Amino acid sequence: MGTTEAEETGAEEQLFVLTAALLTPERFPGVLGDDYPAACEALSLAPTARGYGLLFGQDGDGARWTVATDDVALTAVAIAAWDCGMSHDVCPDDRTIAAVLPGWPLALAVAAPGLPAPHDPAPEPGGSGPAPLAPPDPGAWGPAQRRLGADEIARQWTRWRAQVADEVTFVAPGERPNANVRRVLDHLRGYLASPPPPGRVRAAVASTAGDAHTLRADGPGWSMVARTDDIAFVLLDEAPREILPVGRGPELPGLLAGLEELALRTAAG
Repeated sequence: MGTTEAEETGAEEQLFVLTAALLTPERFPGVLGDDYPAACEALSLAPTARGYGLLFGQDGDGARWTVATDDVALTAVAIAAWDCGMSHDVCPDDRTIAAVLPGWPLALAVAAPGLPAPHDPAPEPGGSGPAPLAPPDPGAWGPAQRRLGADEIARQWTRWRAQVADEVTFVAPGERPNANVRRVLDHLRGYLASPPPPGRVRAAVASTAGDAHTLRADGPGWSMVARTDDIAFVLLDEAPREILPVGRGPELPGLLAGLEELALRTAAG
């Protein structure tokens, strides 16, 4: 947790930063969009090569605010420190602040001590300001919830993988709902032939030892999360809360290797 000056919020006082996230071509909250440009558009930000850091906090009245800074390194250092259980203040220079938006796009179960419970700030006079950001309804199912589900599987791969029998086999295209999964795999092969927008396919070093990467990919109505040395999971808009495992089989290893290369090449610029 840290503080930063947030006079642009209208509160004319410090913002108490509760947590942060990166918004870059390689890493961004999936709830915001299928790819990096879409995620930026959701926050009315111009997609830049460097990206942004997103700071989520409260003002002195307890109101929720999201601050976007183009000081990505500052945000990354803070996230790394917090992940290690260390305290770290976040104080971006005013010149690096790209936007100050009311509300939070994510559901956060935290609050600044000594402040009122988190709430949306009062509307600007005349109602000219943007509507407060808000997380998607957890009781509904749609693109945002589907991407959040895939993000969760990527974070908790070992737990989700343990629930799938090792005998799971590669999807056969004629079996329901495997035709939908086949459609996803066809989309992914299309990405190899015609690279999609930045962030549509992302790779991160897997939590276990070795050279494996965790892959995240999205497209119209679907999300995929996979380990390059293991299987894949597919989530679909038309299958609420259903997680479809795709076994290695003869095709998946080569597809995942190609997607890994695409993601790493995109990240390298």
